[in-house]
Amino acid sequence: MLSSRSTAFIFCYILLFCASVDALLYTDPKKLPKIHYDFVIVGAGTAGNVMANRLTENGQFSVLVIEAGVNNEGVLATTVPFLAPTSQPASPILWNYTTVPQKGLDNRVLGYSRGRILGGSSSVNFMTYTRGSDDDYDRWAKLVEDQVWSAKNLEPYYLKSSRLVPPADHHNTNGQVNPVVHGNGPVKISVPGFPTDIDARVINSSHELSSQFPFNLDVQSGNTIGISVVQNTVDSQGRRSSSATAYLQSILDRPNLDVLIQTQVTRLKQSGITSRKPIFKVVEFAQSSTGPRFQVTANNEVILCTGTINTPQILMLSGIGDAITLKKIGITPIVDLPDVGQNLQDHPILSNYFVVNTTNTFDTEWNTTGEGLFVDAPGNTLGFLRVNQSVLHGVADPSAGPKSGHFEMIFADGFAVTAEASPASGNYITVNTAVVSPSSRGSITLASTDPFAFPNMDPAFLTASLDVSIMVAAVKAVRQFVTASPWRGYITSRFGNMGMANTDEEIAAASRLGVVTIWHPTSTAMMSPANASWGVVDTRLLVKGTVGLRIVDASVFPVIPAGHTVGPVYIVAERAADFIKSEWC
Repeated sequence: MLSSRSTAFIFCYILLFCASVDALLYTDPKKLPKIHYDFVIVGAGTAGNVMANRLTENGQFSVLVIEAGVNNEGVLATTVPFLAPTSQPASPILWNYTTVPQKGLDNRVLGYSRGRILGGSSSVNFMTYTRGSDDDYDRWAKLVEDQVWSAKNLEPYYLKSSRLVPPADHHNTNGQVNPVVHGNGPVKISVPGFPTDIDARVINSSHELSSQFPFNLDVQSGNTIGISVVQNTVDSQGRRSSSATAYLQSILDRPNLDVLIQTQVTRLKQSGITSRKPIFKVVEFAQSSTGPRFQVTANNEVILCTGTINTPQILMLSGIGDAITLKKIGITPIVDLPDVGQNLQDHPILSNYFVVNTTNTFDTEWNTTGEGLFVDAPGNTLGFLRVNQSVLHGVADPSAGPKSGHFEMIFADGFAVTAEASPASGNYITVNTAVVSPSSRGSITLASTDPFAFPNMDPAFLTASLDVSIMVAAVKAVRQFVTASPWRGYITSRFGNMGMANTDEEIAAASRLGVVTIWHPTSTAMMSPANASWGVVDTRLLVKGTVGLRIVDASVFPVIPAGHTVGPVYIVAERAADFIKSEWC
């Protein structure tokens, strides 16, 4: 755990650097040099910066990016990997959202933050990188009836978006990763650069219990099943690699790019009609609820990259959504798309605590050497695993296939504070379990017509009974895993609410008290076949029933991947950039 002195120092850094803005970024809408651009990108997050980079490669395109958040430059918590948790749960660099009371979690209200800074959530997440299994993408292709979204056809975009680099300590990584399955893109990926006390125990346990917990050399191989060394978006100097550092920072001086920050898009305005479809090429924005409204026009397209929460909010405020619901709250419907804001999917995560027999402590070498524990994200090993058929109780398998997990285990050498407060004394490890093929479906709905008011967020965690069964199976799998010989004499007891649960019913009850979000919301503007009556965007990510409007972010996922979502967002954005280039070049 960080000391109070360290925490105070960190937040002083955050406040100091949030106040400073690079001269290449606009902070005053009145100072934008023009009001017409070829492309207006809304959101400079994970996907938006990919779009900005790839579209401005063509010098004939003029591009404006509008971002609600602040500059990432100099914000320590977005640079030092181990400090990622210090940006949660409330911070000036976050959308400090909360959910509605969760029926499946005994009506608890959860923090539901997203990044409000250049780089978006790629600047504040816990950096775990997984591209997803081949089965995940092949399921997408089947659902949307377009093989362009198959694993084989998306592989070039995975390879184009990221690349493997040496870890911060430059140790020999043989046996920890397979370089053959990696690409040559701008996002830097590495294995942990500082070992923890439990890394070898996890891997050795996998070898000992290989029938149930097989070792997987590289989770990016297309088959995610097994125990692996974590791969993080961390460069060889022990710094976070985000979409801001990988895609945006190096192109801010391109003459065909303008970036406006600290400014929120309030709605999209219809600018005409063609072939009986409304044209949405005017973007309205402001810096406060009561402040003046400004607008710019896209000659070609508006590209929404504001994420699973903000994208449906902007669509609904613009008259795009369920017509009946929009009328009820006083918004004139323009395009009737009932699935806007629906089908919200996320991964519920739960902490399992164990008391351990160790006195090892963390050090803080990063500040002076760029080495030490702080070069790592909070966990060094993980596993994606499947449940036995008996757990499914005859229900259709919710996973994409045998290469995709039902649940994930993430190992942390310390007490991960989630739903339970850190104990005053003692030494602990945490094994987090997440349901990565959830059946529960939630929603994003408007709470107000004020664009500066937060919408209602309901991920509906554990409302599907199958999700509860999978979480119970995951907890029992963790307990089985730590019976392996490497843990003997090291783990002394279970701890916390979950530690006291024994029967399936008790584990389920403790899960409802302990589940939080892993911050992977997707699918609120889901992709579907072009002629389907359901969904929000077609397979080229154009908003159905409109002209000039495209969505590129995690909201378009037809189904949530069984893995961490930042990698798939990069892949989707790279794919989308080529769609746009082929259409407008």
